[in-house]
Amino acid sequence: MSDSVPAPDPELTDRLRAIEEQPLTDRAVAYAALHDELVARLESGPDGIATTAR
Repeated sequence: MSDSVPAPDPELTDRLRAIEEQPLTDRAVAYAALHDELVARLESGPDGIATTAR
């Protein structure tokens, strides 16, 4: 097992910076949308097929 930390994803970093520049209410909506996207990505298998039931 490696102790190295993976490099941050530049696309995600740019998106987070753009979200942080928005007014608070818009920021909340943007973070919720990002959360939903990341959950869907994590729950999908390598072929884009969901691996867990919800």
